[in-house]
Amino acid sequence: MVAAYLQQRYGVPIVDADVLARQAVAVGTPIYQAIVDRYGDKIRRSDGTLNRPRLGEIVFAQPQERQWLEAQIHPWVIAAMERAIRACDQALMALVIPLLFEAHLEGLVDHIWVVATTPEQQLARLEQRDRLSGHAAAQRLASQLPLEEKIRRADMVLWNTGSLEELYRQVDQAFSLLGRNGKGG
Repeated sequence: MVAAYLQQRYGVPIVDADVLARQAVAVGTPIYQAIVDRYGDKIRRSDGTLNRPRLGEIVFAQPQERQWLEAQIHPWVIAAMERAIRACDQALMALVIPLLFEAHLEGLVDHIWVVATTPEQQLARLEQRDRLSGHAAAQRLASQLPLEEKIRRADMVLWNTGSLEELYRQVDQAFSLLGRNGKGG
């Protein structure tokens, strides 16, 4: 929501790590083939695409499998982000990196914004967005750095606990501060 708003309202180019990760595992890519080689046909849907819920069950239940998968995907995503940064002809761009701290990518950015909510809202939204059970959503959140730590490391915290209008007001305020501080994101 925040990235789309920045793009729509301010024309900020957006590079989203999750979108890049999906490209990295598209049918026919070397990473896709490595995943199929490791887990077999049970990881594919009938159309050949990855069965992401099934893959999630495996990697979030077994940390070593999540580490293996991240070792396949992260270098590709990082290289794609670095290419996008070099190709950007604007003074400011936004990188959407949900695992920024976990992947140690703080060096890619000048300013870190964290969009935060209550732990209860975070869990409920993840369950709803990805159609996960409470247990599966909790597994995914447990694999990430705690939100409190992300908040501690952030330059700006945007609280997504109210209406969209309230969130967008915070984005407008944060964006105006970027201009005054001369920092990019």
